[in-house]
Amino acid sequence: MENTLTYAKEQDQNDSLRSFREKFHIPTHTNGDPLIYLCGNSLGLQPKSTASYLQQELDDWAALGVEGHTDAKHPWMPYHEFLTQAMADVVGAKPQEVVIMNTLTTNLHLMMVSFYRPTKARYKIVIESDAFPSDKYAVESQLRFHGIDPSDGLILWKPRQGEDLCRFEDLEAIMNEQGDAIALLMIGSTNYYTGQSFPLQKITELGHKHGCIVGFDLAHGVGNIVPNLHESGADFAVWCTYKYLNSGPGSLGGCFVHERHADNKELQRFAGWWGHNKHTRFNMRHEFDALPGAEGWQLSNPPILSMAAIRASLDLFAEAGIMNLREKSKRLTGYLEFLLNDLQDERISIITPTNPEERGCQLSIQVAETDKQMHAKLTGAGVISDWREPDVIRVAPAPLYNSFEDVYHFVTRLKNILRT
Repeated sequence: MENTLTYAKEQDQNDSLRSFREKFHIPTHTNGDPLIYLCGNSLGLQPKSTASYLQQELDDWAALGVEGHTDAKHPWMPYHEFLTQAMADVVGAKPQEVVIMNTLTTNLHLMMVSFYRPTKARYKIVIESDAFPSDKYAVESQLRFHGIDPSDGLILWKPRQGEDLCRFEDLEAIMNEQGDAIALLMIGSTNYYTGQSFPLQKITELGHKHGCIVGFDLAHGVGNIVPNLHESGADFAVWCTYKYLNSGPGSLGGCFVHERHADNKELQRFAGWWGHNKHTRFNMRHEFDALPGAEGWQLSNPPILSMAAIRASLDLFAEAGIMNLREKSKRLTGYLEFLLNDLQDERISIITPTNPEERGCQLSIQVAETDKQMHAKLTGAGVISDWREPDVIRVAPAPLYNSFEDVYHFVTRLKNILRT
């Protein structure tokens, strides 16, 4: 690698996925220049095709009214099914194991209703210590709902003193010591703060070895890493679609339920009519008959406009190929790491793992002796990144629309700010 603009431009020229950048709206600075947008880990950019996908549904609604449920170009009744194959390909699942529905935390609660079934002897839940707050809140509230004090029922998988990353062997130690009392391992696949990506299959095998249910939050993993959910053997997983999947602010989430649970109608669940047998759903007089697979956890008929935006992005993922995107991501983030190290500034450290297999595209950059003013200066310099207290800038070059030149210019501007 070379720390030159010429090298960055050469890499972009040789990038087989470079044309996808033109398929996205890139925000611009007040002077009209494109911003360096490295914040897909918070909100992905809008595909240019999203407007036409939404407009089609608006046109069909205007022209057809309620008949759009059956007669729209993409009929609304089965609309979620148009997303299933592409979504399954992204997360490495069988189509029956995946459904787009609700939002992430709602789906997490629905999964815990079914898969967290505490007993007097086995009732504890393990999460990573710095899990995304919403996950921690959800897990704590489930414990309280079952009459369990979180101070007793919640186990935190922590980094060692003076370290930033969780070690798998420490999770093994937790399981060996308390496995008989643990009901659920609920781990974020990729930690939002450090960017550390956890070994999903190893965690699943460890949990199942001790008789535990295993679930994952893929909020920062979906569209970023390749989780291979079916092969991992996880019991369930949940995710959002507005980060790396570019579906728009607050858009719907997704859910995975492994096929071994597909026909288990004995599982407790909170039910709704959209999870009922499609053949008798509109009869309105039948007792609840859960659909097989992940669809059986649906509650309500889906919001079509949100799903149209998801379909626009998933079509781009299908065109690019998740494995191709992952390979570019490794090179792009590797170049970012190289340039940051080449700064040779003792104030800068990267807390994300150096092994590309243990991270996605995000690097979390710790800046000593600074505060949020550093981030404000970056924003003023035309860089959109993300600040996390107390001293971390999260930067995520997304392979669908970011370039090597983006990465080069980001580090150049960071260097200029550090000098001042």
